[in-house]
Amino acid sequence: MGEDGANMDIAARPAETGNPSICFDMELVSRYGGRGPRYTSYPTALQFDPSYTLDDYRNAARESNTTGRPLSLYVHVPFCESLCYYCGCNKIVTRNAPRIQSYVDHLHEEIRMQAELFDRQRVVEQLHFGGGTPTYLTESQLGALVTKLATAFRLEHGDSREFSIEVDPRSVHNESMSFLAKLGFNRLSLGIQDFDPYVQQAVNRVQSAEDVERLVDDARQAGYGSISFDLIYGLPHQSVASFDRTLGRVIQIRPDRLAVYNYAHLPERFKAQRLIREEDLPSGPVKLEILQRTIDKLTDAGYVYIGMDHFALPDDELVRAKRNGTLQRNFQGYSTHGGADLVALGVSGIGHIGNHFAQNSVKTAQYEDLVAKGRLPVMKGVIVDDDDLLRADVIQAIMCQDGLVFDRFDADHGTDFRTYFADELSRLAPLVEDDLVQVDEREIRVTPKGRLLLRNIAMVFDRYLSSAANDGRFSKAI
Repeated sequence: MGEDGANMDIAARPAETGNPSICFDMELVSRYGGRGPRYTSYPTALQFDPSYTLDDYRNAARESNTTGRPLSLYVHVPFCESLCYYCGCNKIVTRNAPRIQSYVDHLHEEIRMQAELFDRQRVVEQLHFGGGTPTYLTESQLGALVTKLATAFRLEHGDSREFSIEVDPRSVHNESMSFLAKLGFNRLSLGIQDFDPYVQQAVNRVQSAEDVERLVDDARQAGYGSISFDLIYGLPHQSVASFDRTLGRVIQIRPDRLAVYNYAHLPERFKAQRLIREEDLPSGPVKLEILQRTIDKLTDAGYVYIGMDHFALPDDELVRAKRNGTLQRNFQGYSTHGGADLVALGVSGIGHIGNHFAQNSVKTAQYEDLVAKGRLPVMKGVIVDDDDLLRADVIQAIMCQDGLVFDRFDADHGTDFRTYFADELSRLAPLVEDDLVQVDEREIRVTPKGRLLLRNIAMVFDRYLSSAANDGRFSKAI
């Protein structure tokens, strides 16, 4: 996550054409598929502390204005019309229009207060509306939010912008894609999960493939530069055959990007998941077969495996960034805009300003109360130290670039990697023996067998895992 690592050379550079190789080893995937961080940040959110103050955040914003870095905005819209049983996001299921409008009004006020901290000349290159269901807001509410952002910040209007919004296909109509495009959005993320009707009924998310295909056609006609689908494997009643049919239909529609997530069943943490019967979930071996079939089918269809659970078509920006060494990872997953300061807006939002991470209140009532009192709703965070920055860049290199070259890392950071990380290199030995990673005098290089287990390799360099039990607070790696 440190800025110095933004353009780090790739240690295991993929071929200039074709698909980087992935080797699915069932025994290794089964053995290493335990719980661990997703490393959308380092340190992870578990290290955020309530002793972090609003003054800390204001100082970080003030100092960041001297850098000239661009900005990235994240806007959290927590509302949904109905409950998806698998969901672990911060969401509110409601049809109470006054309650929704109250939140939107407070969001406008937070935008005003946040904008006062940042130099108006800093350009917003990246904007993401997440949820919940952002498209559950009315067109009037969405339009007013974007207008408020454009008034408070300097939004990029050129083709280089990356303005995305998460879309529930059930919450939009025929003209929605054109409307969102006129607001400035040029990227869509669609929550699909599965096209099988039986699976959809079991998780309370029913949407037809035909409706999704029409929506994608409308989006392409409206000129969107990228369309992404989210899929989930491990849902109730899924089988290898049923998910294969879903993949076949997805490949026909051909989104630019795909995220295929492992369903983490944590009913003790997420109340909605108690509505899913454990006996209906596919077994561990079946889930692994589904994953293996997914990788084979998508790569055979021409999708390039980016890392973790992400795939993209060969001409996608993520693939180009993977090849040229500029791929980044942040709270929105893999990205080509890693050099920006991230300003988070809305309940539970996490920002990243310079060497600071800061999170808003996760409770909507508290969020609104603080904003109503004229106070930014930052409730906890962490100031990253020099050791964190080094480790963040190592983890970033593993997650995004399949390894790193020691001499180049040392030149960027003024370190002696092999001395500083001597203990970690020693702890890599079992992973080397299992052929997940290769280590020599020159570099660390992730192997085809290790590409599905990047989290496990990165965890070796995480200094906090030794002081925090690796329990149900993390999702399973596979």
